[in-house]
Amino acid sequence: MRNLSRRNFLKSASAAAIAAAAQSNAAPNSQRVFVGSGTENGILAYDWDSATGQLTAAGVAAHVSTVDWLLYSPDCKYLFAACEVDSFNGKATGEVASFSVHDGALQPISAENSAAKGTCHIGLDRTGRVLLSADYGGGAAASFLVTDGKLSSAVWTEHYTVHGPNPDRQEAAHAHFCSFSPDNRFAYINDLGGDMIHIYRQDTATAQLTKAGAYHAKPGAGPRTLHFHPNGQTAYSMNELTSSVDVLEWHKADGNFSLVTTVELLPAGEKSAVVSTGCDTVITRDGCFVYFANRGQDFLYGFRADANSGALTPIKRFDCGGKTPRNFVLDPTERWMLVANQDSSWISVIARDPKTGELAKLGKNTPAATPMRILFA
Repeated sequence: MRNLSRRNFLKSASAAAIAAAAQSNAAPNSQRVFVGSGTENGILAYDWDSATGQLTAAGVAAHVSTVDWLLYSPDCKYLFAACEVDSFNGKATGEVASFSVHDGALQPISAENSAAKGTCHIGLDRTGRVLLSADYGGGAAASFLVTDGKLSSAVWTEHYTVHGPNPDRQEAAHAHFCSFSPDNRFAYINDLGGDMIHIYRQDTATAQLTKAGAYHAKPGAGPRTLHFHPNGQTAYSMNELTSSVDVLEWHKADGNFSLVTTVELLPAGEKSAVVSTGCDTVITRDGCFVYFANRGQDFLYGFRADANSGALTPIKRFDCGGKTPRNFVLDPTERWMLVANQDSSWISVIARDPKTGELAKLGKNTPAATPMRILFA
């Protein structure tokens, strides 16, 4: 059990009470949304009204520091958080924490050390039993076994050593993203510093991982995230450093990938006075539209996608509503795009046309301290 006094998860009136009270006063058709914050108040609560696109602050859900990523268990009974800190429990690692979810409020269950410092992402397999963490600062990954929302200590860890040619961003390995294959047999760790995606076979009974290969990106590309298309055979690997996307064919037999094409998010020859980097990916449920985020120039790039092949056709670039779109998501109706604009400290809500995939030119902004992740159930 987590040491509650050290972190003061639930202060005085308690975050749970605040969240519950806010929920009871919310509109009848509202939905609780959690936001990861890069502050000491690391998990914020909001109420979402899909009819109006209104996002309303509902207090601090958990006082856990520097939350980069949040995710639910498959049944939404539990919530897990990745904390990008440099030390936890007296060790030079980040933190992975778990909570139970009751009526829109959080109660802490467990917290464990990751493999190294700077834990920026976590992924949960389709059984809800295996959780992976990726440590950007320490260039490492770990697996945990989950039982009724409680995390075990790390079952498996690996520290990466390969690094790429970019001296500013690839001076060392930087694990950045965790994901699983459509059939749940393989696990993936994107290594931005090493220009590769590490591939593992996973054992869902024990959370042990076994090396199964690697996909190697173009040197200096910096593969940041990996998202599978609903067709179950196409994946999109976002290259942060070149602001491009590798469209990949997934091979079910061995879990590896082959490159189909690379899509550039910046027009050929375009120059910018700011550093421009790729960030995140959103795919509609039917697989007909895909969006990619760029930081620096701060836009979302919309594409039509072939539902069978996943091939992309550009629509256009849309304003993200602020600075540094760290994460963005569609609401459950897919009529609204919500963007966590990290350096603006607000969430932009932008109307979306489900038929054309186009986003409105203007949105509305709701304050959120250093938003890093937006989570709908």
